Amino acid sequence: MSRSHRLMQLMQLFRTLPTPVRAQALADETGISLRSVYRDIEALRGMGAVIDGAAGYGYTLIDDPALPPMSFSQDEIEALVLGLREVQAVADSVLAAAAMSALGKLRASLPVSKRQQLEHASLHAKRFHSRPEIGIDVAKLREAVRAERVIHIVYVDNKNAKSERNIYPLGIVFLESTLVLASWCLLRQSFRTFRLDRIKHFAETGQSFRPKRVPLLREIVAKFKAESDAASLTGRVYTTRADEGGL
Repeated sequence: MSRSHRLMQLMQLFRTLPTPVRAQALADETGISLRSVYRDIEALRGMGAVIDGAAGYGYTLIDDPALPPMSFSQDEIEALVLGLREVQAVADSVLAAAAMSALGKLRASLPVSKRQQLEHASLHAKRFHSRPEIGIDVAKLREAVRAERVIHIVYVDNKNAKSERNIYPLGIVFLESTLVLASWCLLRQSFRTFRLDRIKHFAETGQSFRPKRVPLLREIVAKFKAESDAASLTGRVYTTRADEGGL
């Protein structure tokens, strides 16, 4: 197998395998050594592919310069419209404005016939219960999540008890009618979830937890799913236990 063919195969594996992709999985799929996988990843980065991650944590393809723009089917357009309108309904003001902007760009980039389909999409998102007011800057919190920066939070639970701790912010999740921050708590050394409306203050500590976010996020999302599935089997109402400090 030529190296160029191997690099193309590696890119396809990045597109199709669950992320983050372990180097060993890439080696097994391509039949090459781990050392060759690491060299090929650096070669792909040199060619313009943005690949996040490191040895021991897995890799994620962030930007794929080889994949051309694609057209959308009617169902794909409706899925995109529904998702963006849902973001407008539930997200903070900065993200809601970004969703509106993205919807406008999507509309402008489509051919006339497809643009008409977007304008008359049959799916809409509407919330009839307003979420609790959030006092922190959610846009800055998302920046800390994306940059994988450790943050210090001041949190008040449903019993009005205040606590402070350093956490790895992994992602913001919409559960029921509340936005929660999924995290890894350095104090408890376990996963915790915190309602955004009960975080009174947060600040970056200057420390980084890169590149741990993606594997930790996958693990906590799996815990969410397992708890939800268990609740469905028993007929219980699924709720996050953020007020008790997490999962």
